[in-house]
Amino acid sequence: WSLHRALFDGHLDHLDFAPTAKKEYGIAAAEYVNSFFKDKARDADYLKEMKQRADDAGVRSLLIMCDGEGALGDADDRKRQETVENHYRWVEAARFLGCHSIRVNAQSSGSYEEQQGRAADGLRRLTEFGAEHDLNVIVENHGGLSSNGAWLAGVIRKVDHSRCGTLPDFGNFNLGDGQQYDRYQGVAEMMPFAKAVSAKSHVFDADGNEAEIDYRRMLKVVLAAGYHGHLGVEYEGDQLSEPEGIRATKRLLEKLRCELS
Repeated sequence: WSLHRALFDGHLDHLDFAPTAKKEYGIAAAEYVNSFFKDKARDADYLKEMKQRADDAGVRSLLIMCDGEGALGDADDRKRQETVENHYRWVEAARFLGCHSIRVNAQSSGSYEEQQGRAADGLRRLTEFGAEHDLNVIVENHGGLSSNGAWLAGVIRKVDHSRCGTLPDFGNFNLGDGQQYDRYQGVAEMMPFAKAVSAKSHVFDADGNEAEIDYRRMLKVVLAAGYHGHLGVEYEGDQLSEPEGIRATKRLLEKLRCELS
């Protein structure tokens, strides 16, 4: 997503994303977003080319972020099942590419408890399909109740499947109506189930620190949970260009890795 402007504007071909990550930024792992190849999930030739370019560049494909496929916690059981099945092609594509997970949204409606139950039901159905393909289904805090760390942790407990987990994002804690969930508490609540982590960034100060998020504090939360996997660089700001924002986020993460290791 850090290069979403370049991708949407056509300045970067999606097939060149993985090689660009390695060549331009020294990043050897990639997280894809289905928005940039929405009609290619079952295009065998396209996926083969994606995989070949990543392999040739020495880039590991980690996951596909899936948006726009419906509400996994839809109040209508038929629509909920339809959404589950909409994700099947992304599970299959992720498996072919060598990814470990697809990232989904836990969108729902109703009361706190109703949404928790509906989201857990949809996730359980999809996770069982994912497990058949040795793939994880992980949920990002992505608005609404999903940005409430306690709610999302409760959903994952209800799913009760080792293949279902979370993707804590440092920046997505907007509950709506002007309310914000405490980001450090939220990440801490999601980390016990984390199978990926998104290092969101927007603005940097003169010392190279993220001005809105205490990255040092956040990474201590991540490490305290025993997580030692990849951190996704997700620059989403306007202060710097996309390439500059990616490099600034990477520099900060590398500095803190040395400091905290």
